[in-house]
Amino acid sequence: MNLLPTATSTDIREQQPRVAVLPVGSFEQHGHYLPLVTDTAIACIIGKEIADSYPVQLLPPVTIACSHEHEAWPGTVSISARTLVAVIEDVRSSLLRSGIPKLVIVNGHGGNYVLSNVVQEANVDGPCVSLFPLSSDWQRARDDGGLVSDKHGDMHAGEIETSILLHAAPDLVREGYEDADHDGGARQFLLTRGMSAYTESGVIGYPSYATAEKGKAVLESLRLSFSAHLDALAE
Repeated sequence: MNLLPTATSTDIREQQPRVAVLPVGSFEQHGHYLPLVTDTAIACIIGKEIADSYPVQLLPPVTIACSHEHEAWPGTVSISARTLVAVIEDVRSSLLRSGIPKLVIVNGHGGNYVLSNVVQEANVDGPCVSLFPLSSDWQRARDDGGLVSDKHGDMHAGEIETSILLHAAPDLVREGYEDADHDGGARQFLLTRGMSAYTESGVIGYPSYATAEKGKAVLESLRLSFSAHLDALAE
């Protein structure tokens, strides 16, 4: 599956979009059956669903972000929150110079907390940036997809992430997810102690419940939810 946008400058000139969509993922462990690039792949998959249905410019993803809580596992790479903020600000400035005033950040990694502050500050003088999906968008998608697990219990490499990839990028899913369920408990000191305090496998969730059919329904729900974000941006 091609996770990168393929539009030409001619396509963008003809389309004249007013909104750009920027997938932001991570490069972090997702157990032994999902790749390090999982969050980036999911953000790109959601971005493509959006770009196929709405008049937006899909941008290539930010592939490394804030994954410090996962660094007990080999392969995980992070950048600082200040670096991620700087990247988003530079992208926004470049978009403005090219005539695109609005931006939607499609966040595929829950640990990118700083993105909420980026959006909050950007909108002081009027709505121009939105963060997608919001918690309400994810919850609606879980309900529409018929997921068994809840958001807290299915935090990482679980039912929803595995389902999305089984539907949209099955080649990225390796064997073993059916037997990898793990309950990480309350996890109130996750930011202090990291993921390794709550899981040995790197998994907190229920991938055994994952199906491609659920993944398809989740993505369709998110596609429909996106229209409210355009409304919020007055687009």
